[in-house]
Amino acid sequence: MNAKSLKPQITAEEISVSVDALDIDRAAAIYREHGCLVARGLMKQYVAEMARDIAATVERSVAMLDKAERKPEGWVVPNGSLFIPAPEGCNRDKQIMTVGISYYTSAAFLRAATDPTALDILEAILGPDIELFGNGQSLVKEPVGGHPKHLHQDSAYFEHRYEGPVAILTYVVDTDLVNGALRIVPGSHNKGQLRHIDTFSHLGLDEDDWPWEASLPIIGQAGDSIFFNVKTIHGSKQNHSDTPRPVFINRYRRPNDYAIIRATTTANRAEAEKQARQARKTNELRGLMARGFRRDEE
Repeated sequence: MNAKSLKPQITAEEISVSVDALDIDRAAAIYREHGCLVARGLMKQYVAEMARDIAATVERSVAMLDKAERKPEGWVVPNGSLFIPAPEGCNRDKQIMTVGISYYTSAAFLRAATDPTALDILEAILGPDIELFGNGQSLVKEPVGGHPKHLHQDSAYFEHRYEGPVAILTYVVDTDLVNGALRIVPGSHNKGQLRHIDTFSHLGLDEDDWPWEASLPIIGQAGDSIFFNVKTIHGSKQNHSDTPRPVFINRYRRPNDYAIIRATTTANRAEAEKQARQARKTNELRGLMARGFRRDEE
């Protein structure tokens, strides 16, 4: 079916729950059916510290631009922040995309990753044993046209052997259609792995097949969190406001799961696909256990 004819058949309210009156079973059921879930207010207690730590990391990253190393994805500075070409109107030729903040640099980030309520929801989705996948991620859209992120599946970047990670993306500021709300395609996790192309914002879906109109924007307040499956289609438009739009992301998986393909471009994905059968859990670093126990591995 052509996505041009698709309009979201569900509202953001129908996939949302409030942590003030949380029904864990209902939350997990929404996630399983739609491949996404909005948990209103889930991370609000961490927002002030995360805003501070992200802003400090961005400031340091900009100061390091003269030391940036060119990579296929853009320019990487020594603290790991990724810059991409800036749009017209920006006060420099590069804008930040991925911020070099992690569980190793921000205690607030690690506390958010192990939030008990978030883990209660995740346990209902993944089971009692939950491994952190990666060391956390933060994306910032700079003011006045901060980068769009084309609709895509995270599995294009890190496809897994089994179900794959559950992501929790949290708004650090109130977020709407002006400053780049996350847009999601409920139910798209059931479509399997889709073909991606190279875009300005790295791997993405062809807009002729997956236009923005097929997605549902999630307007939210600082501290609202969006859970989504690794194969759920999502993305976000530019930031047209005069202030930054930061988010932070925690990802989780079952301890026996592992990436079989890692990629950032169509070229290196094609190479990784050739080696997918040789991928093993022991070939990658283990994540921290956020809940439960690591049992015998394959």
